[in-house]
Amino acid sequence: MKKIVLVVLSCFALILGCAEEKEQTNIKKMKGLNKQTKKVVYQVFPRLFGNTNTTNKPWGTIHENGVGKFSDFSDKALLEIKDLGITHIWYTGVPHHAVVTDYSKFGISDDDPDVVKGRAGSPYAVKDYYNVNPDLAEDPGNRLEEFKSLIERTHNAGLKLLIDIVPNHVARNYEGKSTPKGLEPFGANDDTSVEYKKNNNYYYITGESFRVPIWQNGYLPLGGEQHPLADGEFEENPAKWTGNGSRLAQPDFNDWYETVKINYGVRPDGSYDFDTLPDDYAQKDFKAHHAFWSDKDIPDSWIKFKDIAMYWLEMGVDGFRFDMAEMVPVEFWSYMNSSIKMKNPDAFLLAEVYNPDLYRTYIHKGKMDYLYDKVELYDSLKHIMQGHGWTDHIPVVQKGLQDIEHQMLHFLENHDEQRIASQDFAGNAAKGKPAMVVSATISTSPTMIYFGQEVGEPGNEQAGFGSPTRTSIFDYIGVPHHQRWVNNKQFDGGELRPEEKELRDFYKRLLNFTIESEALMGEYADIHYYNRDHTENYNYRVLSYVRWSQNEQLIIVSNFDDDKSYSFELKIPPEIINKWNLKEGSVNLTEKLYGKSTKTLNVHEGLGSVSIEVAPLESLILQLSD
Repeated sequence: MKKIVLVVLSCFALILGCAEEKEQTNIKKMKGLNKQTKKVVYQVFPRLFGNTNTTNKPWGTIHENGVGKFSDFSDKALLEIKDLGITHIWYTGVPHHAVVTDYSKFGISDDDPDVVKGRAGSPYAVKDYYNVNPDLAEDPGNRLEEFKSLIERTHNAGLKLLIDIVPNHVARNYEGKSTPKGLEPFGANDDTSVEYKKNNNYYYITGESFRVPIWQNGYLPLGGEQHPLADGEFEENPAKWTGNGSRLAQPDFNDWYETVKINYGVRPDGSYDFDTLPDDYAQKDFKAHHAFWSDKDIPDSWIKFKDIAMYWLEMGVDGFRFDMAEMVPVEFWSYMNSSIKMKNPDAFLLAEVYNPDLYRTYIHKGKMDYLYDKVELYDSLKHIMQGHGWTDHIPVVQKGLQDIEHQMLHFLENHDEQRIASQDFAGNAAKGKPAMVVSATISTSPTMIYFGQEVGEPGNEQAGFGSPTRTSIFDYIGVPHHQRWVNNKQFDGGELRPEEKELRDFYKRLLNFTIESEALMGEYADIHYYNRDHTENYNYRVLSYVRWSQNEQLIIVSNFDDDKSYSFELKIPPEIINKWNLKEGSVNLTEKLYGKSTKTLNVHEGLGSVSIEVAPLESLILQLSD
């Protein structure tokens, strides 16, 4: 009988133990479902991504220099991108923009080299918003279906995708041949006899015809190659305002001469021909904004761009990157973005705004999710990486953006900026490592990297239009370091050099940590200035701060010096020790970036200290252990 009772009790205990274990597992799963983590965006040019051609002839044709395709984003390629620690992919240059390559047999009109930058054309001179770049398709006649397949593959890989919308301007030769039935292309119903009319899509220079710019600095279209349309002429009568606002019938060579400016109901004197948002709408949600515009007289250009956004959302696109958003009235953005959010509340809306005085207006009234943090964090980090700036400025930047830190997307490279490894920037991709740790971990905002950044692409190619240091967005070109990772479309890094493999491993470790860390979506506090005042051997080439949430505490230290190590006793101020509820004694710290060391945080009389040895360009992400 005693044995039977013991067996019954043992079984009962086993059942209870299993039930408890199952409950704990369910709790962990629920916590995981509710956990907020970082977003990481991978910006990539499909035109360049899968191109394995290494000819790199200046002004080379699509046949000479090659071109990437939608199909290059295979299941394997997308899996590798996701495994890098990516959550969103921004396909740059998808909408059909002006190109010089002849696609006339597919019913696509030829583009005039006199108003196309480069041979492959600017992705920001869109010619047809309802179709995609024919360069990117295996069969240009089936290009839209090929893009739809890419959307499906991207989603199947567990990634969300963004494309560009460029509301400020369109290609000088905008046609919109694929515009759906019942809608009209830009300019189709304009009254061209007047400079301005509320529902005109363009501004006109009445009485004058467009004249191509006077070429400068030895520049000639297509590098001077003979072409039947490269004759110094382009028919446009009357001339239109140029994309950057130039009102000259013959814009300057440095103007955005390949584009024309869109009219949003802003009169030539700068006054508005539409209702303005009351100030209190900065505190209202997108539903209130949508309701505000529901009974208003909306300029025609607003409606056209809203229809374009709806078209792509319906196709499965998850969000947009808006080019030069600050050149378009914030009221339009209120209308546009509230319409997008009504269709997809989770749409990812990223805007290019460079004037810090406009940040809060475009976030709160314009209903943007995220803006580029260029003028504040990026510019500061660039100076430090180049050896000009002090890390002392970084906590000042964070304090100034404290109320909108989540909306300020961080990056170190994009298509407009110089490559870190270029001689005009840092000259060495490794100098970007401490800056990348700071960029990715100092706030709750999304992080963005540019394809090839993770293998140290220097952007040295002389592609044609424009100069090196930036990977060309205007011409057909190969991207050598990235091509070594592509490895003849095996996408396995098989041809990478040792230093390139090491760099990509660093990015992979860092980005994957950021998308798992709960603390990086929590609180931030500067400890840099405290250590500047209280710690020997701690100086302006080192930066430190802490991040924490209810379940995770991090101490982050980065050394921006490329030839000097630092050793010091890092101090954790009493207010942080108090917030973390740490008692007298010691706590183990685990290094999370490489997992190479365990350290001890000692707490004495309310002050924390930890011995730090940080090598040149090294960063430590130290997590308090349970």
